[in-house]
Amino acid sequence: MMATANSLPDTGVESVRVGAQLLVVLAPLPQEQVESVLTHVAACLAAGDVVIATADALARESHAGLHFVDLPGAAPSWTVAAASFAMASQLAQENKVRGILMLGPEAGSLGEAGIGALVRGVLEGGVDLAMPRYAISPHAGLINSGILYPLTRALFASRVRFPLAIDLGLSARMAERMAAAARPLIQRNQQDALLWPVSEAAVAGYRIEEFDVGPRVLPVPPDPDLNTILPLLAGSLFTDIEARAAFWQRPRALPPARFHAEAQATSEDHTDIAAMLQSFRFAYAHLQEIWSLVLPPNALLGLKRLSLMDEASFRMPESLWARIVYDFLLAYRLRTIHRGHLMGALIPLYLAWVASHINVTREEMMPEQHVEMAAAAFEAEKPYLVARWRWPDRFNP
Repeated sequence: MMATANSLPDTGVESVRVGAQLLVVLAPLPQEQVESVLTHVAACLAAGDVVIATADALARESHAGLHFVDLPGAAPSWTVAAASFAMASQLAQENKVRGILMLGPEAGSLGEAGIGALVRGVLEGGVDLAMPRYAISPHAGLINSGILYPLTRALFASRVRFPLAIDLGLSARMAERMAAAARPLIQRNQQDALLWPVSEAAVAGYRIEEFDVGPRVLPVPPDPDLNTILPLLAGSLFTDIEARAAFWQRPRALPPARFHAEAQATSEDHTDIAAMLQSFRFAYAHLQEIWSLVLPPNALLGLKRLSLMDEASFRMPESLWARIVYDFLLAYRLRTIHRGHLMGALIPLYLAWVASHINVTREEMMPEQHVEMAAAAFEAEKPYLVARWRWPDRFNP
């Protein structure tokens, strides 16, 4: 998050100049990272074409040739939230820029080529939403790989690999649309709420492009516990999907796939899946009552088979995982049980998927290949979700 005020303050900054090209909004960064980002931006644009919004006073002294504006209310955060988009749009209008580059925490780890790709996408490529594709460790970001990406791909026909990226380029109209989505949340004192730019752009019919930006250090959430992170991320996406049901129920063609180099592991994988399977088996023994309220008999039978598998042979079918996530999405919408309890009951199932993913990618295929296979299963099972969404009481799996 880059701003936290309940209502947007008057920045008190006059327009830098009519015709400026780009507003760069920087999350709070260590001084050396600020210097790195500004150097990369300066390599992409002339000094007079860029406006830098930052709370870092030292940057003004070391880069006197750049135009700076204050970023009010900036505070450390690990992601981009509603208030960040609202503030970025306000500053863009005040400074009459054509595009916005929002860079999140740890953005100093981005290289010049990656920042340049996002900048050129917005300013030269006619892109409304420029999304980064990070080269991260194959077993990093698995909530994204197992839930966020497959759902976004299947329901919003987007191949953006990181739909909740913390760096992104926005056209002026995309920035205003994101700000419009943020304002009701800010008015309800939910300025930290997450927004989903890919689904917003898809509904608007705006152009979305993904750009390889290379390696990036991902910021650590203040509470990195899975019991906090998974309900936050999945619950936010479930809410967004529920609000856009009229859009995603209509069939849409997925854009053609593009080649992306697969991230390579930096060392041999020693991930221990025993604890994950122990959590799953414990849940299987104690959460049957809750799972039976959410999952149909076929899914429960599939989980029974999984509970009997040994560690080495443990594999969760991609179609089973897709249907499980869809069933939980439906239960979230219907409030079948308390949403907090519902998301807690999803966690051991997610750990079972992670354990399966690790086993598959150790012995059978590359990690990204398996993620794509799982995402394709979500696409194939979309009619299952649509049918259950439209007729939740009459549908008999």
